[in-house]
Amino acid sequence: MAANSTVGLGLRREMLDEFCQVVPSEIDFFEVAPENWMTLGGKFGRQFRQLTEKHEFFCHGLSLSIGSPEPLDVEFVRQVKAFMDLHGIEIYSEHLSYCSGTGHMYDLMPIPFTQEAVKHVASRVKQVEDIIERPLILENVSFYAQVGAEMSEREFVNAVIEEADCKLLLDVNNIYVNSINHKYDASEFLKAMPTDRIAYLHVAGHYEEAEDLIVDTHGADINNPVWQLLQDCYRIHGVFPTLLERDFNIPETPVLLEEINQIHAYQQQANDVLRSA
Repeated sequence: MAANSTVGLGLRREMLDEFCQVVPSEIDFFEVAPENWMTLGGKFGRQFRQLTEKHEFFCHGLSLSIGSPEPLDVEFVRQVKAFMDLHGIEIYSEHLSYCSGTGHMYDLMPIPFTQEAVKHVASRVKQVEDIIERPLILENVSFYAQVGAEMSEREFVNAVIEEADCKLLLDVNNIYVNSINHKYDASEFLKAMPTDRIAYLHVAGHYEEAEDLIVDTHGADINNPVWQLLQDCYRIHGVFPTLLERDFNIPETPVLLEEINQIHAYQQQANDVLRSA
């Protein structure tokens, strides 16, 4: 199997007891939000360390607020670095958004799609990378209102990635969600993403509030249009490590493994096509 043909799962605290006994072979890596794990001690802390000593982990942050107009929280970034150093984690991704200004909003807000914002985010990416001594990977995000747009979402994502000279966490579900909410062609957006910048992928389920409004919940099974977009992504850009996000309404592990194995199958199909081309 190709090195990029790996599938991961977002680790939740309620999974610790089970996975400290055995991790299914279908799960190649775990992803965690460092904010939720950095301060854990006691039993949870010991269980987490047990898993990080034996399995590959990625960090996917929630509160870096890379697009915020306020100064970067340098102390927080240092804590993330210490956490990653302790557990031997090299991958750190964050949302191309912001969640703080004069206070913390606990929600991911869209950055204005402007050239000024491109320059601002890129400079902060470099500041973060200097502290964590690792690359910072940025994720295309779902959003529900556009503010101050001088360019399209895909132009903005590409401009930030280029200006910051960083990698992209391509969230396939977010492309689909935004394509419905903002009425654009998901396939065209996908094709416009820079193949050589992609580090890994996210795929998840969502909630259909209305015919023209989808909410990115990570709380449901992946639906057919998102599965199709994932297959298109492998066909267009090649196979990359792919993370199944499931943040609530979490089923038993055998049910999660059905979707994980579906991702494995699509990766295998894409690799077979590439080999025969």
